[in-house]
Amino acid sequence: MKFSELELIPQIQKAIEKQGYTEPTPIQEQAIPELLKGKDLLGCAQTGTGKTAAFSIPIIQHIALDRMRDMKRRKIQSLIVTPTRELAIQIGENIDAYSQFTDVTSTVIFGGVKQHHQTKALNKGVDILVATPGRLLDLINQGFITLRHIKYFVLDEADQMLDMGFIHDIKKLIALLPEKRQSLFFSATMPSSIVSLSKQILGEPHRITIKPEQATAERVDQALYFVNKTNKVKLLVHILNTSEIRSVLVFSRTKHGANKIVKKLDSKGIQSAAIHGNKSQAARQRALKQFKEGDIKVLIATDIAARGIDVSKLSHVINFDIPNVAETYVHRIGRTGRAGESGLAISFCMGEECPYLKDIQKLIKQQIPVIDDHPFPYDPEVEPAPSKKQQRTQRRSTSSKFKGNNSGRSNTSRQHKNRNSNKKRV
Repeated sequence: MKFSELELIPQIQKAIEKQGYTEPTPIQEQAIPELLKGKDLLGCAQTGTGKTAAFSIPIIQHIALDRMRDMKRRKIQSLIVTPTRELAIQIGENIDAYSQFTDVTSTVIFGGVKQHHQTKALNKGVDILVATPGRLLDLINQGFITLRHIKYFVLDEADQMLDMGFIHDIKKLIALLPEKRQSLFFSATMPSSIVSLSKQILGEPHRITIKPEQATAERVDQALYFVNKTNKVKLLVHILNTSEIRSVLVFSRTKHGANKIVKKLDSKGIQSAAIHGNKSQAARQRALKQFKEGDIKVLIATDIAARGIDVSKLSHVINFDIPNVAETYVHRIGRTGRAGESGLAISFCMGEECPYLKDIQKLIKQQIPVIDDHPFPYDPEVEPAPSKKQQRTQRRSTSSKFKGNNSGRSNTSRQHKNRNSNKKRV
């Protein structure tokens, strides 16, 4: 199918052509016709599959046609809620591109910056609002935003919403929405907690599941290095100095770990930047800009912050820390090998991460090739791998951490506290 075969108005077709789009991605091909009919949608697809165009193009068309019939003062007709600032900005940029030849207007709001410019844009009147939950509820409480006129509601990256502790905010927003609306719900994974939440938002939705291509990716090579924890940074420096790397996204499990990697690389004369929730909005945007423009070739990120990174020609992904959720590995390596380019996904694995590696290889149904020839081979006497009993304990701990329930409450008060802390920074 070609984009020209979809029943899109000429103004949107022109914008799509200007972006260089010719053929829709699978989720776009399946979603756009159903959304143009006004159906609710439950979509399961990872970042980078073209979800933004899939949900925003039909919304722009609906609003553009509505505005031709009613030229009264603009009211917010569409609300798109997403977990991070970077992702909100990225969605906003895409909407601007797709709507540039229409009369549809949009704006983006998020926390971490002063609200003046955001409220100024809202006072002028907008058709589409892209928002993170915290700032959205804040401006609703201040009277700058009303959701009474919402016709199209999108909840994007729902699994990350729950993991960041936004469940109660989402329920508050749902209660403020008109009952009669078109609702779209997207998530990279579909655990029971996400299914339960979707039932509260959607009626009888059209369902779309796009299986990750990376499990059988032809353009993404994978490599595994066994290494002791104390030698991970040394191995990273070795690879950066000896490999032809155009741009590399390095994944750290924690914010503190990301900062530590940047400091270590800097001490070795390798320029890099970190992006995570503790960084100011200005610092995050500056790091992204430098990375996208090639001023720096190494970007260190946590999984949540990386959801807003869209770099089409990323040559390498390095899992400095093996993710403790197998699906996350698939999402990470899917960052490279896009747009017809080849890519390499490298993973560092220390002893205690072996259970996570086993889960990953089970999910992708393949053994990741091991690179033994490197200067910092794994020494089991320094750091022994966990016993089978320890592995079972680790798996139970990881499973309970990510197992949701209908109330969305964390399993411990400590998790609840941490999630609320994350929420306030977004």
